[in-house]
Amino acid sequence: MMMQAVVPLLLCLICGYALAHGVDIFPVFLRGARKGLETVLQILPTLIALLTAVTMLRASGFIDLAGQAVQPVLAFFGIPEECAALVLLKPLSGSGGLALGTEIMKTCGVDSEAGRIAAVMLGASETSIYTISMYCGYLSMGRTRYAIPAALLADLTAFAASAYFVRILFG
Repeated sequence: MMMQAVVPLLLCLICGYALAHGVDIFPVFLRGARKGLETVLQILPTLIALLTAVTMLRASGFIDLAGQAVQPVLAFFGIPEECAALVLLKPLSGSGGLALGTEIMKTCGVDSEAGRIAAVMLGASETSIYTISMYCGYLSMGRTRYAIPAALLADLTAFAASAYFVRILFG
């Protein structure tokens, strides 16, 4: 009950504060809405390109083939074969990663080692390429320098830690 009142209460407090300080709320709201729409228009081309690329990679089967190709390296980190495609897709697409995670859990079972590792991977990692492309698209940055290698290394660390801790906690 209390949680349902948080947002309306917060809005009332903000409006009360603005009125107490003589701020004309509606024009400020309109400026914020306009700025939000400008932001959407700036990142929309990047978003469309990224979603198109992920859909093409997924539909063509490339993600699954690439997952099989990198499986020996992932096995070194303790990541099961069933999760290889998830490791490749999750940094690109959260929804694509979630769909793969769901497939792993349907195929292997939610209580299987692969199902548990996939669940922890989904929660422990970020859609780093997606996030970097959105920020860089918004800021019109052409070079990401160290951001992408650092983000991918962090994702690999999260994936390896997921496999490690699932094995420790569930045997």
